[in-house]
Amino acid sequence: MSLHPSGYDFTVLLSFDFDAESAEVWKKSDPVAISRGRYGVRTGIWRVLELLDRYGLRVTFFVPGWVAEQYPRVVAEIHERGHEIAGHGYLHERLDELEGDDEEQVFTLMENRIREAIGVRPLGFRAPYWRFSNRTLNILARRGYIYDSSLMDSDNPYTINIDGQVIVELPVDWRLDDWPYLEVSRITPEELYEMWLEEIDYAHKRGGYLSLTLHPQCIGRGARIKLLEDIIRELLKRRAWIPRAIDLARKLYR
Repeated sequence: MSLHPSGYDFTVLLSFDFDAESAEVWKKSDPVAISRGRYGVRTGIWRVLELLDRYGLRVTFFVPGWVAEQYPRVVAEIHERGHEIAGHGYLHERLDELEGDDEEQVFTLMENRIREAIGVRPLGFRAPYWRFSNRTLNILARRGYIYDSSLMDSDNPYTINIDGQVIVELPVDWRLDDWPYLEVSRITPEELYEMWLEEIDYAHKRGGYLSLTLHPQCIGRGARIKLLEDIIRELLKRRAWIPRAIDLARKLYR
């Protein structure tokens, strides 16, 4: 089965981890670090949403339950604009550091808080920090998730069968995440654009799949939003299909 519908040349999972300050709160960071996370709520998310609206794109936002609890109106606004809200832990915890019952509680809290904000539970999941425990996939299968987007062992989506329950894996890669480059290595947006353009060209030539992960508090800060717009323009010029993750998962493995 083709990864993309007729009329498109390749598929790009353009998704956003809307963490706000959840990770900094979980790590008990200082007030300045927490404020940087809060930038994503106050400014970054609105720049991202305006840009997506301008290009008519509906994509997926991975949201911690704590963020849905603290900012339910913002999360509801994302949902009301047609974007998918998927799960991203409760307080952006590292699942590999939790005990079994604690990890189960994270999923319960995450699902409940997202349901309270938008009226439905998430059907997709991305592990905070892309860190799994040995239990995580079984928990996803048992709780009826349709897809996960955390693993890095393939260039293309695939399925995982767990005791008869099928989960679609939409793989990711650290090289295709804005955070390590713009917030850790601190390269320029122009440098990142050139790196990603090579990856886009490669995916386009093979008619395959590419996953780009961005954070509103990072890509929405200052002139970096121009990088996102330039990337979107290049994707559309190359006839990329840019679906919500749930739509991609359902198309490939109904």
